[in-house]
Amino acid sequence: MTARRIAQLSEPDNAPAGRQSDHRQHILVVDDDPSIRDLNTELLQRCGYHVDAARDGVEALMAIQAGNYDLLVTDYNMPKLNGVELIKKLHAARLMLPVIMVTGEYPQTELDRHPEFQIDACLLKPYNFDELLAVVKNVLHAHAGNVEDQVPPPNWMSQSPPTGLDRENGSP
Repeated sequence: MTARRIAQLSEPDNAPAGRQSDHRQHILVVDDDPSIRDLNTELLQRCGYHVDAARDGVEALMAIQAGNYDLLVTDYNMPKLNGVELIKKLHAARLMLPVIMVTGEYPQTELDRHPEFQIDACLLKPYNFDELLAVVKNVLHAHAGNVEDQVPPPNWMSQSPPTGLDRENGSP
C-alpha cells in the first residue's frame, strides 16, 4: 500500500468536520461478514461516530430495541433475518430510523412489493470507504440536521488505516 493511499484512508474527504460537539451520532452496522462489519465499524468510529455492530438482523433488532440509533447501515443478504425483513420488523414496531443498505444484490423486487419500507440509500458492494462515508454523511444530514457540527476524534488522522483492505482500492 502506498503512502499516498494510507494518507487518503487516514483522512477521508467525507469525514464529519467542524467544532467539537457533545453529541456523536450513533450508528448500527449490521453484516454477517465479520471482515466487512469490522472494517465499516472501525472506519466510522475513526471518523467520530459512535458505532455498534450486529452479526445479523435478529441481533440488530434487539440492539435497536435496546438503544437509540441515528442510522442503520445493514447488509441485505444475511441469515436469520435479512435486511428487508429487518426493516419490516422495525416498521411493525414503529421503530423508524434512516437506513443505508450495503449489499451485493439490490432487493428491488422485494422493496417494490413493500413501498412503505423505503431505504434512504443503497451502496452496492464492492464500494470504497469514501463512498461509504459520503452516503453516511448525506443520510445523517438529511435526517438529523447539519453533520458539519460533528468532528472526528482528535487523533483520527494519525491512526493507521484499518487492516484487511483491498490494497488496490481500499474496499472492504
